[in-house]
Amino acid sequence: MGHRTVRGGLITPSAHRGPDAPELAARLLACASVTPARGAVFDALAAMLEPLGFTCHRFISGGEVENCLAIRPGPVGSRHFAFAGHLDVVPAGDGWTGDAFLPEVRGDLLYGRGAVDMKGAIACFAAACADIPPDAGTISLIITGDEEGEAIHGTRALITWMDEHGIWPDLCLVGEPTSVHRLGDTMKVGRRGSVNIWLEVAGREGHVAYPHLADNPAPRLVAMLAELNALVLDEGTEWFQPSNLEITDIAIGNPATNVIPGRATARLSIRFNDRHTGDALAAEVSAIAARHGGTARAVISGEPFLTPPGAFSRLVADAVEAETGLTPELSTSGGTSDARFLKSVCPVIELGLLNATMHKRDEAVAVADLDALTRIYRRVAIAALTLGVAE
Repeated sequence: MGHRTVRGGLITPSAHRGPDAPELAARLLACASVTPARGAVFDALAAMLEPLGFTCHRFISGGEVENCLAIRPGPVGSRHFAFAGHLDVVPAGDGWTGDAFLPEVRGDLLYGRGAVDMKGAIACFAAACADIPPDAGTISLIITGDEEGEAIHGTRALITWMDEHGIWPDLCLVGEPTSVHRLGDTMKVGRRGSVNIWLEVAGREGHVAYPHLADNPAPRLVAMLAELNALVLDEGTEWFQPSNLEITDIAIGNPATNVIPGRATARLSIRFNDRHTGDALAAEVSAIAARHGGTARAVISGEPFLTPPGAFSRLVADAVEAETGLTPELSTSGGTSDARFLKSVCPVIELGLLNATMHKRDEAVAVADLDALTRIYRRVAIAALTLGVAE
């Protein structure tokens, strides 16, 4: 690794073999790609990958979401390894020390919205690919602009596009920020499922002095929520923590003090393990709602999945240990990610930067971690492309 210079707080390229991950990350961070992302940030990505032999297939889905499948073919019949991630970011918010979209190095850290979630990892993808021989196998980057948003027109649209073009990787690594205390201490081999449910109880409005002429829905909603809140869905499994149901909103919206409302609503969010399916949980909640005279409408955003520990997880762990000396914990904790869609394509594991500052003001990544993660990703890709060759 060559010597890196910093001028005026901005990273400048260093003289060494291949692209420099921190410098590439700065290029991406300079694009204000608040979800849904399109345009300049994908231009920047293409400018990194095309000189490395990648063809970038870019398309717009849903009218405003850009997606990109960048692929560098290997020899006919070779294995195909994919990196996956997103270029969209959450809004910056107020209170930043500097400009959230003007990347800057202060001390040992590179600051900018998306530094860890997850433009930094995508920069590491590109830098790693520069040092992977083209004859090692096929490499692709599955990159969306719709992960932080509704996730409707992003990775799912990419999977449809890949299916239509007969492009299927053998293994996939998602660069979500999985590390907790030190780079590489945790990787995700699965995720819980997620379902949001909107509840409604209809009543009949009326004057509070004449309750016999009205039908107050609030007590029925309260009773419904009490029953739902008392549910114990499970005690967890070997790889998953217990499922949890959380009440996230209760609303009546009654501006008057002397009117019995005609409608009461609430919302639930359930994160569930592999003892359940989204449909089964939605049906259970609907039955409880019906017993109290209410209705339930569910939106399932993902089912639980697990990549069973085996050759893939071992090669990822070996790459981490070779570069950091750590043995990563295999985890299924946390929220959802686009791995919930990619698991239908091939085995998928998530490994990325420290997650302590993601979605926070002054989001930042250690420059040294970008360099180390690049080396880890290179090891993972080469090992994944040769996996099974000797077997």
